Amino acid sequence: MEELLLKRGTLEGLVAQMLSALGEDPKREGLQQTPRRVAKAFEFLTDGYRQDVEKVLNGAIFNESYSEMVIVKEIDFFSMCEHHMLPFFGRVHIAYIPNGKIVGLSKIPRIVEVFSRRLQVQERLTQQIAQTLFDALNPDGVGVVMEARHMCMMMRGVEKQNSVATTSAMLGTFRDDVKTRSEFLNLIGSNLSRM
Repeated sequence: MEELLLKRGTLEGLVAQMLSALGEDPKREGLQQTPRRVAKAFEFLTDGYRQDVEKVLNGAIFNESYSEMVIVKEIDFFSMCEHHMLPFFGRVHIAYIPNGKIVGLSKIPRIVEVFSRRLQVQERLTQQIAQTLFDALNPDGVGVVMEARHMCMMMRGVEKQNSVATTSAMLGTFRDDVKTRSEFLNLIGSNLSRM
């Protein structure tokens, strides 16, 4: 905790310097608490650096003979682009085919949180989620599809507010078997979750 407070103090000082560099007065009424608030916000937004995915999964992997596709879809997420430190956010759809082991369903969104709460690029984030499930469960396959809106594309640069970036990671049977991949893509593209 002491180390975290020391880092927060450093972040607060850097935010105050940034405000000054932008031509603002960090001592004016509306900005006096901004360095503290920004430091706390960045601690939260990058909490994934202080989480261990193995601890997140601890005790939630079970032996089970179920061997059909398991899908958790429309998992909301947010992350920070490592290029501009601006948010990107959207939904991720995850499937796996067990091979003797299943994971508690609530752990799948937790894996997303661990990796999304770090400075990221969407491509790496998609792959990290898929590879973590693949390594932890040794399933027949894992599929991950991520859709996101990037503030670095919406607020600056090309300024395209309605653009959506889609990435996928297919491992095992999701990569090797067209029918498995198609089943997953059809199921996440359906209206099943829009009850």
